[in-house]
Amino acid sequence: MHAPKHLMAWALALLVGALLAGCGESAKAPATQPAGAGASQSFKWKMVTTWPPNFPIFQEGVERFADEVRTMSDGRLDIKVFAGGELVPPLQSFDAVSQGTVEMGHGAAYYWAGKVPAAQFLSTVPFGMTAKGMNAWLYSGGGIELWNELYEPFGLVALPMGNTGVQMGGWFNKRIDSVADLKGLRMRIPGLGGKVLAKAGGTPVLLAGGEIYTALERGTIDATEWVGPFHDERLGLYRAAKYYYYPGWHEPGTTLELTVNRKAWDQLPEDLQTIVRVAAMATNLWMYSQFESLNLKALGELKKKGVEVLPFPDDVLAELRRLTDEALDEEAAKDAQFKRVYETYKAFRADNDAWDSISDGAYRKALQ
Repeated sequence: MHAPKHLMAWALALLVGALLAGCGESAKAPATQPAGAGASQSFKWKMVTTWPPNFPIFQEGVERFADEVRTMSDGRLDIKVFAGGELVPPLQSFDAVSQGTVEMGHGAAYYWAGKVPAAQFLSTVPFGMTAKGMNAWLYSGGGIELWNELYEPFGLVALPMGNTGVQMGGWFNKRIDSVADLKGLRMRIPGLGGKVLAKAGGTPVLLAGGEIYTALERGTIDATEWVGPFHDERLGLYRAAKYYYYPGWHEPGTTLELTVNRKAWDQLPEDLQTIVRVAAMATNLWMYSQFESLNLKALGELKKKGVEVLPFPDDVLAELRRLTDEALDEEAAKDAQFKRVYETYKAFRADNDAWDSISDGAYRKALQ
């Protein structure tokens, strides 16, 4: 999809500009701009992603972001986007931006759990906050400031740029009627969700997206999670497994990230920094809206194909939640930074849940 023209883009900037105070001091322009910075200065940047070329919504959204920045800046900030593997391997994008090989990157913070375990909270954690809560925490609850504090040693500026919404629980080649059915289950599931599955007796398996269908079809794995109906149908997972479970307890509102090399960011004039923040915020909303719209249509198509869409039993979800709390406490005991972010996250979530119970939650209940 193409970027809006100048008038629409700047109207968007005016509408969301007032919200940028919540984007965090760490991502703001320095008080004094570099010598020579101004309206006549132009920049040509490279941006790498963790996504395959032409990947719907994810890579598409990043290309849209670059187009909008180019339009709003009248070409003064020209960002060339490279998909995963085109310039650097997908999971080396964090290092490429940190080292200044490129100026920008796009991915998900939980990909870097090996470097920054606490960064997983800035993406998603099992039974964590949904997109609504994540946006509230990040933009208005100090989350972005915390994010940039975590990334400061790596010379990075971070901003939210995309959200999948609540994902699906995954594809299974057998029914999950009790916790016992998870024992011995070989499932493609990364991160903290994988740790929780292991606690339940399953075996988490790490596979790249391009390997999932073949592994599931050949029985190398018994189950897999990916994203949601729109992407899952595109991968053809319905041809390799019959049972499609919900909800995505392991990824309830996965936030994607824009990373910017700190030295490059500090060279931008204030107006270009503002344009980047506005375009990232607009892309955050656009990606989430795309998922919400396209998933519901794709789910209908999957049902027509004979897929059984089933809820996880209540006792299974209850046990997975108990094991999640156990896993998070164990990680917090090993890492002081993880513990501090966890406590901050929990405190905001408690307030968010209390408000939700008398706002959205109460409204949904009234509709039943």
